Amino acid sequence: MRTIRVYTDGSCSGNPGPGAFCAIILDGEQEKTLSDAFLDTTNNRMELLSMIVALRELKDNLKSGVKVDIYSDSAYVINALTQGWLASWQKNGWRSAGKTPVKNQDLWLEMAELIKLGNISFFKVKGHADDEYNNRCDQIAQNLTQQMVQEKAKNP
Repeated sequence: MRTIRVYTDGSCSGNPGPGAFCAIILDGEQEKTLSDAFLDTTNNRMELLSMIVALRELKDNLKSGVKVDIYSDSAYVINALTQGWLASWQKNGWRSAGKTPVKNQDLWLEMAELIKLGNISFFKVKGHADDEYNNRCDQIAQNLTQQMVQEKAKNP
């Protein structure tokens, strides 16, 4: 079975503050990088959005049966997807275990729909370690975040 690997990361300066995300999609010998930056966001939104943007890009592949493996250093996102948090939030009317509204619900709603499309596995990687693609995602997201910090400083 064909498997596409995806590496994702997010970044934020301040929380909230300027931030960015990066996703690197590896499909055989082909590599595609997706990234964007925002003036006012949070780190968790960027971590989650990096995966969503990659899955949007891979919709047709997922529908045709391609397996997708996603690697992230975000415990928030990986745990929500692998430890049943997302299912619990949905069941509890988008309330956390502490009965508070789930943060980033707009993105989680989209993620819930995207993961229904196909065979997706999620893997936690150690951030800032020896994973080449995680490090590249981190560097791209950090660079874009710094550009947003400078943009915000020019136009307060």
